[in-house]
Amino acid sequence: MKKYNLDQQYVRDFAVENAIEAKHVNVSYGQHQSIFDVSMSFPRFKVTAMIGASGSGKSTFLRSINRMNDNIATVDGKIMYRDVNINDDNINVYELRKHIGMVFQRPNPFAKSIRDNITFALKKHGIKDKKELDERVETSLREAALWDEVKDKLDESALSLSGGQAQRLCIARAIAMKPDVLLLDEPASALDPISTSKIEDTLNRLKEKYTIIIVTHNMQQASRMSDYTAFFHQGHLIEFNKTSHIFTRPKMQATEDYISGNFG
Repeated sequence: MKKYNLDQQYVRDFAVENAIEAKHVNVSYGQHQSIFDVSMSFPRFKVTAMIGASGSGKSTFLRSINRMNDNIATVDGKIMYRDVNINDDNINVYELRKHIGMVFQRPNPFAKSIRDNITFALKKHGIKDKKELDERVETSLREAALWDEVKDKLDESALSLSGGQAQRLCIARAIAMKPDVLLLDEPASALDPISTSKIEDTLNRLKEKYTIIIVTHNMQQASRMSDYTAFFHQGHLIEFNKTSHIFTRPKMQATEDYISGNFG
């Protein structure tokens, strides 16, 4: 494997409103350090893609943004959201995840009806009014481009949905909580090309209301749907810039090699 100077990086700072700002974030699993001194900001109402080889740390970093690494890894540094460091000990993690939702790699609908998949967390957070629950169900399914396909079978099991439909249900389930930020960890990696296209179209519409941060191993997907791209290598953030710049005129040799397929 080629050796790169991991102390060199190009991280652009944009004069835009940011939803989240990471400052000197390090993540370790026991004695093994997975993320090294990552600092970057995520622009509001944009799609930011994080790319890199398997094991580069991108998913670990993503999971740190809403405390999914709690009890698994040690996360040092600051991750600022609404002027609050989410790594502070007094943070209510469950409340945080209402504002920073997450969708995982493989669709994981609950073994409940489609309707109950949406309303389960809402009821847990104290929303009992049937009219409001019905409105949240319809709105979130419409935003996830799934309403027309399931509106007549809301009380049927979500386990009967196709893979692509199930993943859009998981997106609807997340946005029903009305988060500010939506994290997605390779949400289309297990899906066929048609379902992948629907997921991408859905996310492009959702960025009008949500800040979206997506981990993807698919560089074509990153170039198609993201506004900004961050390239990770061996736990280091190597380059962060507008997607158009990353894919056409990267600043760092490691980025250019990865994009061009000369990596490794």
